Amino acid sequence: MATDTLKSSGTGAGGAAGVRRLLLDNGALTALIVLVIAMSALSGDFLTTDNLLNVGVQAAVTAILAFGATFVIVAAGIDLSVGSVAALSATVLAWSATSHGVPVFLAVVLAVATGVAAGLVNGFLIAYGKLPPFIATLAMLSVGRGLALVISAGSPIAFPGSVSHLGDTLGGWLPVPVLVMVLMGLIAAFVLGRTYIGRSMYAIGGNEEAARLSGLRVNKQKLAIYALSGLFAAVAGVVLAARLSSAQPQAANGYELDAIAAVVIGGASLAGGTGKASGTLIGALILAVLRNGLNLLNVSAFWQQVVIGVVIALAVLLDTVRRKAGATPLAAGTGGNKGRQAGTYALAAVVTVALVAATSLLHTGSSSATPKFGLSLSTLNNPFFVQIRAGAQAEARKQGVDLTVTDAQNDASQQANQLQNFTSSGLGAIIVNPVDSDAASNSVKAADKAGIPVIAVDRGVNNATTATLVASDNVTGGELAAKTLAQKLGGQGKIVILQGQAGTSAARERAQGFANGLKAYPGIQVVAQQPADFDRTKGLDVMSNLLQAHPDVQGVIAANDEMALGAIKALGSKAGSSVSVIGFDGTPDGLTAVKNGTLYASVAQQPSQLGKIAVDNALKAVKDQKLPSAIKVPVKVVTKDNVAGFTG
Repeated sequence: MATDTLKSSGTGAGGAAGVRRLLLDNGALTALIVLVIAMSALSGDFLTTDNLLNVGVQAAVTAILAFGATFVIVAAGIDLSVGSVAALSATVLAWSATSHGVPVFLAVVLAVATGVAAGLVNGFLIAYGKLPPFIATLAMLSVGRGLALVISAGSPIAFPGSVSHLGDTLGGWLPVPVLVMVLMGLIAAFVLGRTYIGRSMYAIGGNEEAARLSGLRVNKQKLAIYALSGLFAAVAGVVLAARLSSAQPQAANGYELDAIAAVVIGGASLAGGTGKASGTLIGALILAVLRNGLNLLNVSAFWQQVVIGVVIALAVLLDTVRRKAGATPLAAGTGGNKGRQAGTYALAAVVTVALVAATSLLHTGSSSATPKFGLSLSTLNNPFFVQIRAGAQAEARKQGVDLTVTDAQNDASQQANQLQNFTSSGLGAIIVNPVDSDAASNSVKAADKAGIPVIAVDRGVNNATTATLVASDNVTGGELAAKTLAQKLGGQGKIVILQGQAGTSAARERAQGFANGLKAYPGIQVVAQQPADFDRTKGLDVMSNLLQAHPDVQGVIAANDEMALGAIKALGSKAGSSVSVIGFDGTPDGLTAVKNGTLYASVAQQPSQLGKIAVDNALKAVKDQKLPSAIKVPVKVVTKDNVAGFTG
């Protein structure tokens, strides 16, 4: 009897230890299951076929980049350049195929070769130049992004139609990016688990000196490892550009951090020696589920960043706990664990399906008569777009509309994800302020196909049908800014122009307006034109630099108020006295500077009105009322003489 009791007790203790071990060994998988169940319970829109496919598509680019990063991290390295290399490879493909008539097949080969070459440079600097991986790849991050901007002249390049099919679906439902992700994942798993170079990665990451003493050619292996990372980055860049139908020089900005996060969340250690492709895939899916679910739950874009940061920190903490508990390392090719891991994944799939099916009952039959709209803004890190949001939200409250607002953070691919989420959620209408007019076209076409009217605000969408465009005329506004400054200087003088973020339609259109307006004033000499990315800090830095070369400058035209305010800070006492500064947007800070006399004028667009009118017309579109193709909100030059009466 006592023996039976001891056996029972031992079995119970062993079972508890087994569950604990299972959770520690498969922490990322456990987290993914919990997330899927939670999102299914919280949002009735999450557990739909369209939305789950969206999650797969949105994870694809990050996962492909992360597979390449897995090789590097397993070998105790780091690659911060993968996002820039992805953008550069896609730009090379589009530039060679469309601008220079290179056959598409050769253009694809050239793009992949570009990624491999960038990886080889990284590997050479690290292996033979003895640069720390962080420094070498940080340098390539800058070089790759700069070359993408140089090749594209800062503007998106249309992608070849045959390659753009990589962003399509097979049979009308299975996304090609998901298939490419799975294929690249299988290749990564094979390399890690079945090849000599894969075993070399684990040996180098475990103990580089021991690997060298055992006869491994570490330097040559590092060349190959970083070349593989560059190859995967090139594939990711092509897939991303195919989704957007254009190569964006600013594409994949910051994706290197998502890739590294996916690898770490998936169970790899930054110290090297552990990691596997399946864990990386799970890490990428966790990030995609988080972003998708938080969008659907209308969580602030700012809080989304907080949540993702917390998840990354928890993943690293789990790695530390697992190591202290002596959990099985996540290394491929260890032999005995493969059957158990396969069983774990199968069990996890069954449990997830069962629990998700149960939670989905919570939303059965639920519906609401409240109109639901989505608003995707290019960025909320700019007062102009914050005012658009404020105007839209105020009008939505007034009209009884449930408005979900997302922040694309000036990332065209992130905005594409957000618009896909809106479409799969079956919203009544979508309002979009495009990061780029070309890149938004595929997402808008998908919404139109689903019968959801799309209202464009501030910037139009090319090659797609929108219900209407609510906007000011950026070109006309640029012309007014140039004319105002030229007249202030009496038609004579030296000026500098602070341009917006390269690749955005607003930056291009305003620059065109500046150029058009200055044609009538040959006495105005533009001594410098430099981008400051619509950012106040960059405006300060760029203007400070330009003053070293051009201390006698008499005027500044900035493509928005934020850059103008940065320029004013750099000019100091010269602003408003010997140097006249013109801004653009009519933001509250800009108008305050106009009142104070440091900013001579701002071309005001009345952004809150743009948001209000966009919501009003979205309601009309839902009711099938006929709308004009464009609704122009007048721009106005605001100076010290009329700023007191300007309401915005």
